[in-house]
Amino acid sequence: MLITSTDNKKIKDLIKLKDKKYRDIENKFIIETENLVKEAYLEGRLIEVFLLEGEALSFNIDIPIFYVTEKVMKKIKGVKTSKVIGVCEKKNSLEYTGKKYLMLDRVSDPGNLGTIIRSSVAFGIDTIILSLDCCDIYNDKVIRATEGAIFKINIVIEDLEEAINNLKKLNIPIYGTDVASGIDASSVKEESICIVIGNEGNGIRENIKKLVKENIYIKTVNVESLNVAVATSIILYEITKK
Repeated sequence: MLITSTDNKKIKDLIKLKDKKYRDIENKFIIETENLVKEAYLEGRLIEVFLLEGEALSFNIDIPIFYVTEKVMKKIKGVKTSKVIGVCEKKNSLEYTGKKYLMLDRVSDPGNLGTIIRSSVAFGIDTIILSLDCCDIYNDKVIRATEGAIFKINIVIEDLEEAINNLKKLNIPIYGTDVASGIDASSVKEESICIVIGNEGNGIRENIKKLVKENIYIKTVNVESLNVAVATSIILYEITKK
């Protein structure tokens, strides 16, 4: 099927998914680039695909493909070079799985969040728990920054105090992070662990700080702090390396 008009209902519905409100209502989100579409398909999250006419995917799929004209693709794409857009099902997990957890308190920058998700997959984190006021994980900038990692990890969105209480019932030790004090991240070698990372500018909220076992930090030279995504990646490497 070739869609030639931006007034087509499917196109209008697709464009609405750029708004978080509609993503929440429809329980769907959109992705761009063939790599992300392939990752979503392999993980069983892809619902349908919109492909520029004359183009073809490099892999086979058994879900609906709608071909669109250049004019329509220009209207719906967010990435200048995009030739394919996928619609995916949101996965709203409430499961605490695995032994290694990362907890994010009010991380607000989409690029940072996407990079943190990607690093979490790279370093073997089982579950990421996001506070209710973190950046939306289905923001297009977050998804692009994950490079497909968003489809490979369990993500829970929940009140952090409740999440910490749940983890303590599972005997998971909770560590906070601090830019200046605590124990060196390289010295933490827990079999099961949860690391709490705070907001880019304000760190971890006081009510959450009171619930952690102790703080860890990264030794640095000549700078007081690191970008939150960089710092998180270093910490995850230190706590998961053998």
